[in-house]
Amino acid sequence: MTALVNLRRATRDDVMRSAVEVAPTLLGGELRTVVVEGGVPVEVRVRITEVEAYHGQGTGDLADPGSHARMGRTARNATMWGEPGHLYVYLSHGIHSCVNVACGPEGQGDGVLLRAGEIVAGTDDAARRRSAAVPLSRTARRDLARGPGRLGQALGLRYAQHDGIDAITGEERDGASAELWLAPRAAEIAQGPRVGVAGIAGTDAFPWRFWIPGDPTVSAFRWGRGAADAAALRTASPVLD
Repeated sequence: MTALVNLRRATRDDVMRSAVEVAPTLLGGELRTVVVEGGVPVEVRVRITEVEAYHGQGTGDLADPGSHARMGRTARNATMWGEPGHLYVYLSHGIHSCVNVACGPEGQGDGVLLRAGEIVAGTDDAARRRSAAVPLSRTARRDLARGPGRLGQALGLRYAQHDGIDAITGEERDGASAELWLAPRAAEIAQGPRVGVAGIAGTDAFPWRFWIPGDPTVSAFRWGRGAADAAALRTASPVLD
């Protein structure tokens, strides 16, 4: 059972900084959604346990080749470039709706991917959306939102109808609303390379994945395509830094 903590609604100012600054502050907080299904509002709450930061084009001293915004604004990534606190919902591999929190001032293009979390309310509805076995085993419960595609599915957010939903005001969009809640800063936060990101963007050149160490819902690390080779090259050639 997760210990109760004092949560507060996120404000626009909380997400006005760069993604790499905002990302660890989301850990332990919640994303709460209410989605109307069959005329009935369904609420699910996810405690955020793992996130990844992605910078926009020109953000910071180091260009981020793993970001959807690396080439500038497009129709797909427009939410990343808009007002912070809106959710950038995109389709991964043509199947999975993944959820990000847009960060920084408008025109910066930063986002924080919600990689994993624990369902703390609406477990049965999350399981139904995930087609998980009921009654849930401990493992099945752990896996409901373990990974960005599962998390998006459990919350009921879908590309493209929910892309751009405002998690600060909680305003309804296409039959859904979302609220971002923040917790006090976690006592311990782990940091390392992002999961499954290709090339140098998936190495310790970009240690922009943050998670709550020891939490069972956190994803297992895996190298992205060519990332292990890029990491070895960095180790052998410090001049690349």
